[in-house]
Amino acid sequence: MHKRNGLIRASLLALGVLGAGAAHAGILENVKAHGSVRCGVASDKPGFSIIDNQGKWTGMDVDLCRGVAAAVLGDADKVEYIATTGKNRFTALAAGEIDVLSRATSWTADRVASLGVDFTTVWFYDGQGFMTHAEDKIEKLTDLDGATFCLSPGTTSEQNLADYFGQRGLTFKTVVIEKSPELFSAFQKGRCNAITNDMSGLAARRALFPNPQDYPLLPEIVSKEPLGAYVAQGDSVWRNIVTWTAYALMTAEELGVTSDNVEQMHADKKASADIQRLLGTDGNLGSAFKLDNDWAFRAIKQVGNYAQIYDRNLGPQTGMNFPRGLNRLWKDGGLLYAPPIR
Repeated sequence: MHKRNGLIRASLLALGVLGAGAAHAGILENVKAHGSVRCGVASDKPGFSIIDNQGKWTGMDVDLCRGVAAAVLGDADKVEYIATTGKNRFTALAAGEIDVLSRATSWTADRVASLGVDFTTVWFYDGQGFMTHAEDKIEKLTDLDGATFCLSPGTTSEQNLADYFGQRGLTFKTVVIEKSPELFSAFQKGRCNAITNDMSGLAARRALFPNPQDYPLLPEIVSKEPLGAYVAQGDSVWRNIVTWTAYALMTAEELGVTSDNVEQMHADKKASADIQRLLGTDGNLGSAFKLDNDWAFRAIKQVGNYAQIYDRNLGPQTGMNFPRGLNRLWKDGGLLYAPPIR
């Protein structure tokens, strides 16, 4: 992990971008000038960022970028999706090749401290899990002592695995493959005993397998993986916009504001003070973000609130059917908690 981040840091220094906040000042103005939000995504993670059968990008991470585009440019479709990998995602962001990295990326101290990037807020709470072959009859993680694991480079998975096994005196071998389709194909072909990644990523991939029942998920979760969007360091205006767009979509769920009723609530002079502030009919918060006051109204209208986004990408009516769990609102026993919009 430290060696990998050191290599990324060296690359950023070579590019002359690490710590150069001034180089990224005015991202909002740049986005307006080129008329789209350049969003760095994964190209192959169902439920988070993938191209569907109609050639349209869909997923939780995609919808966050769409919300930002609606808030800033007035149109959720004004997003340019740029596929990134685990290895090049931070370099692309710090170098200014993308405006937002929305790629189910974990929030860690080392990344914020050393890669020239800033985290915004948690968009999805996850944890590292494990998928095995049913024929191996693996019941718990310690049964994999001495096993071979399939891993993606440039992720936190390898360090978490090393920590967990090392603390228990267990050993393992790895097969490291950068491209996810090839990685999961290698797993299915038996090149490794198990594959480890964020639990949501494993579930997303398994949903695409022709025989998902042959690949059980183990019950253990070995890490905290708070996933969310990153922006380049040094531009607080842009960071605030991305962060508070996410918060606005969470707050909309908490207040019962949806894409279906937001126009009615926007026009309702008797709506609660919280709703009026969210939708910009009271106060002048938009100007503090260098936006107009309808920024959150547009994001909710065009993309929906957090529950709507979750349901259409991961909910019961999708192939994923991923339980909300920790991603429920705080008042429903989850961790999803947006600061007050006031």
